[in-house]
Amino acid sequence: MSRVYKPLTAIALLTIHFCTKANAQQDTTAKQLGEVVVTGQYTPQPLRNSVYKVRTINAERIQMRGATDVIGVLNSELGVRIGQDNTIGENNLVMSGLGGNRVKILLDGVPLIDRDGISKQSLTQIDINSVEKIEIVDGPMSVVYGSDAMAAVINIITKKGSKSGNNLSVHARIQEETAGSTYSPFADEGMHTENVSVNWNNTHWRVSGFVTRNDFGGFTDTASFPAKVFKPKTQWLGGGTLGYRNNKLNTWYRLDYANEELLAASPANVNTGISFQQHFVTNRYTHQAQLDWTLTKKVKLNSAVSFQDYKRETKTYNKSYVNGSETVNNPVGSGYWDVSKFQTFFVRSTANWTVSDKLALQPGFEVKYDNSAGERIETGKKDITDYSVFVSSEYRPNSIINIRPGLRFSKNSVYDAPPVIPSINAKIVINKKLDVRLSYARGFRAPILRELYFTFHDANHNIVGNPDLKAETSDSYMASLTCNAVSNATLTLTSSITGFYNNYNNFIDLYVDPITTNYKYFNISKYKTIGATFENTISWKRLTATLGFSYIAYYNAAADDNTLTGGDHSQFSWSPEINSNIAYKFPKLKANIGLYYKYTGKIPTYFQGSSNDIILSKQDAFSWADLTATKEICKRLSVQGGIKNIFDVTRLSSSAGAGGAHSSGSVANYAYGRSYFLGLNFQWSKH
Repeated sequence: MSRVYKPLTAIALLTIHFCTKANAQQDTTAKQLGEVVVTGQYTPQPLRNSVYKVRTINAERIQMRGATDVIGVLNSELGVRIGQDNTIGENNLVMSGLGGNRVKILLDGVPLIDRDGISKQSLTQIDINSVEKIEIVDGPMSVVYGSDAMAAVINIITKKGSKSGNNLSVHARIQEETAGSTYSPFADEGMHTENVSVNWNNTHWRVSGFVTRNDFGGFTDTASFPAKVFKPKTQWLGGGTLGYRNNKLNTWYRLDYANEELLAASPANVNTGISFQQHFVTNRYTHQAQLDWTLTKKVKLNSAVSFQDYKRETKTYNKSYVNGSETVNNPVGSGYWDVSKFQTFFVRSTANWTVSDKLALQPGFEVKYDNSAGERIETGKKDITDYSVFVSSEYRPNSIINIRPGLRFSKNSVYDAPPVIPSINAKIVINKKLDVRLSYARGFRAPILRELYFTFHDANHNIVGNPDLKAETSDSYMASLTCNAVSNATLTLTSSITGFYNNYNNFIDLYVDPITTNYKYFNISKYKTIGATFENTISWKRLTATLGFSYIAYYNAAADDNTLTGGDHSQFSWSPEINSNIAYKFPKLKANIGLYYKYTGKIPTYFQGSSNDIILSKQDAFSWADLTATKEICKRLSVQGGIKNIFDVTRLSSSAGAGGAHSSGSVANYAYGRSYFLGLNFQWSKH
C-alpha cells in the first residue's frame, strides 16, 4: 500500500500550492438555454425539436466519469456494448445488435477511419480532455452521412471556446488509477494520465492547444512473465485549433495527433529466458477545416475538408531476460515486420436554404478517397473513391407535423454502390407533453479495403479479400413515443419508448471458400435485428438520474438452412439490458457524486457444429458499475476519485447447448477487475 500513498502525497502538495495562489475573481457562467444538438440537423436546435431520436452526453457528465478515453464514457450507455480483443489490445463496439463498421464514428461531423471492420481504434485515440459532448443518433443515417451509418452514428464534438469577449484559460489534469490490485506511482503498473490544455479567444479569433499522456502498464492475470493478458500501452495525444468568426462567418482548422505503442509479449522460455515480443506502433494525424457561412438570412453554407493519415507499424524481436539483449525476429509468414498505411481525403459541403416558414431544403455533395498500402494488402496498394450527392427537406405544414424526406445518390470506383438511398422521418407533436417520431431509412455499408484486398497467411491464418464484394444494404423502421411528463423550475421528467426492426442484405462475413479452403469475405449472409428500448430521465433539485431498459434480438442467419440437420433453428435469440446513471450535487460542500450502472444480459451467437447442426452459444450476463466523487478544493482546483468495475468483473464464460456432445464452453478475459482512481483537475481563466 505504500506505493499508493506516494501519488496521494504529491496530489496533496499540488492542492496546497494551487489553492494558496488562487485569487478571488469569480468566473462568469453562461446562462443555460437548454440542450442543443447538431448531429444530422440543418442548424443547431433544441433536442426536443429534432426529427431524429438523439441522445447526448454533456461535458459535466464526461468529466464526472473520470474516463481516459471515449470508450470509458460510452460503456454505461443503453444499447452500447463494448467488447475486448486482448490479442491486439483494442475494443469493438456494438449498437442495436450490429458492430464494427456498421456504427459510424464522427469527429465534429467528419468520419474517422479505422484500420479494420471490427475494432474501433478511433474511439481510444481521440483526447477525451478536448471533448465538449457526445451525441448518439440511433438507427441508419446513410442519407446524411453515407456508408457505415447503418446501426447508429456517434458524433464526438470538441470544445470550441467562448463565443464572445477576451478569455484565456488553462486546464491541467492528473489522474492515477490501479489496474485491479496492481499499481505503481506515475509509471508501469496501473493507468497514469496527465493533460495540459490552453485556450485563448477574443471576439473573432480563437487558438487552443493540448497534450496528453496515457500510460497503461497492462495486467498480468494468469499469464506467465513477461506476457500480460491486457497489453501494456503508452499514448501521446496532442493537437490544437485555430479559428476565426464574425457575424456571418465561422471557420476553423483542427489537428489531432496520436502516437501509440502497444506491447504483446509471449512467456519467456524456461530454458533460454527468451520472449517473443511484438511492438505495435501507431501514428495517426487527423486534419480538418470547417466553414459555416451565412450567405443571406435564408441561405447558409457548411463545408468540411479532412485529411487523415494512419500508420501502424509492427516490429518483432526476441528479448532475452538472461542478458537483456534484444534481437530481430523475422520468421516466415506475414505480419511480423509490416507497415500498414491508411489515408483518407474527405470533402463535404451542404447548403441550408430556408425557402419559407414551412419548408427548408438541404442539398449537398460528398467525396471520399481511401488508399491503403502494406504487406498484407494484395499487390501492395489499393484505393477507393466514393462520390455522393444528396438532398433532403424539412416540411412543416403546421406546428404539429415535421416531415423530413431525403435521397442520396452514390457512385463508387470499385464496388457496386446502391444507386439511390432513400429515407423519410417524421415528428408529430401530439400535445405539449407527447411527441411521436416515425422513420424509414435505407442504409448501406461499403466494403472496406481490408475486405476487398486483405491477405494473410501463416501457420494459423489463411484469409484473403474479395474484390467482387457488393455493398451491404438495409431496410430499417423505427417508431418512438416521448413524454415530457413534468417540466418546471424544480422537476423535469421525460420518458420514451422506442421500437425498431432492421433487415440487412448482402451482409459481409468470413466463410471458408470451398475451392481454395481459405477464409474469404462473401456477400452471402442475411441479418436482422429487432428490439425495443424504454428510457426515463428525471431531474429534481440537485438530483439527475436515468433509468433505461432494452430488449434486442440477435438473428440466426442459418435458421432456414435445410442442409443443417439439427440444433437450434430458432430465428432470434433475445438479450436484455438495464442501465442507470445517477448524479447528485452537494452545493454547500461544493461536491458531487455519480453512480453509473449497467446490466448486460447473455449475448447470443450461432455457429455450425461438427454434426452439421446449429449451435447457440451464450456469453455470461454481468453487471458493471462505477462510482465517482468530485470535490472543489478552491476556485482553481478540484479533486476527483472513485471506484471502477465495482462488481469486479474479470472473465466471461460462453456455453453452447444443453448437454451431451453439444456442451462446450470458452472463457474470455473481459476486464482486469475492480480498480480505484484519484486525480486533480486544475482550471484557471482570465477574462
